[in-house]
Amino acid sequence: MSVIEVTSLHKRYGETVAVADVSFTVEPGEIFGVLGPNGAGKSTTVECVAGLRVPDGGGVSVLGLDPRRDGARLRQQVGVQLQESKLPDRLRVTEALELYASFYREPDDPARLIDELGLGEKRHTPYAKLSGGQKQRLSIALALVGRPRIAILDELTTGLDPQARRDTWGLIERVRDRGVTIVLVTHFMAEAERLCDRVAVIDRGRVAALDTPAGLVATVAPEQRVRFRPSAPLDDRLLTDLPQVSAVTRTGTQVLVSGTGDLLHAVTSILARHRITAADLRLEQATLDDAFVELTGHRLTD
Repeated sequence: MSVIEVTSLHKRYGETVAVADVSFTVEPGEIFGVLGPNGAGKSTTVECVAGLRVPDGGGVSVLGLDPRRDGARLRQQVGVQLQESKLPDRLRVTEALELYASFYREPDDPARLIDELGLGEKRHTPYAKLSGGQKQRLSIALALVGRPRIAILDELTTGLDPQARRDTWGLIERVRDRGVTIVLVTHFMAEAERLCDRVAVIDRGRVAALDTPAGLVATVAPEQRVRFRPSAPLDDRLLTDLPQVSAVTRTGTQVLVSGTGDLLHAVTSILARHRITAADLRLEQATLDDAFVELTGHRLTD
């Protein structure tokens, strides 16, 4: 049974339609991505799921509960890290976790969470003295302190440097491994490709596509390219006879093989049988960014 069901969700602010028609389900234990540019309706959608906003139309069910009617029960089972959150500057890490733990009937151990999320050396540090990555770790800790079944993480790594972002990705994977279902709102393609089991692409308040990251890419751009320089003379027919290969082209000493399926394995296997080494070997294939362009007609950063 799905833990989240969103059906024909609609939300507007005055004359502005933030969410026009959004439907999706989230399965237990997955990292479900909500992907799209700023202003696409991502945050409004998940805020309706969390019960922080009341939709104007459509339906939302979370763990079999209605966020509007069963908000108090739902808040005991869903942790939320919002896109913009801030704590008092002088509030220390331990104080923040203990305060949030007091809101729940069966909270996690704040001290254990602090250690698990790599904040042990900062447990007595005021919020204002934390780095951006440490603040994000604290945000995740606050979202998890109630032992939620679902965690909603909205634009978690915005503003972080590349290393802090990768550290946060590893942390999210460890949270999922604890059995927590995660809804991850992001506009970073690499983040969605790395973390998400499935992705809903939202554009202009509507779901443009819903699939695994690999499925989205394969749907719009299934072809791959293998580029290399052979260490010995190579007859193109060795490659064109392979069922995975659609074309072989040459530029100087470089060979470019286009095709589908397990192209890389097919090419390297035939080369190995003929004792040919593939120097400067590269596999080129479409990315989630390419898929987004095909699905929406514009790049995510437009």
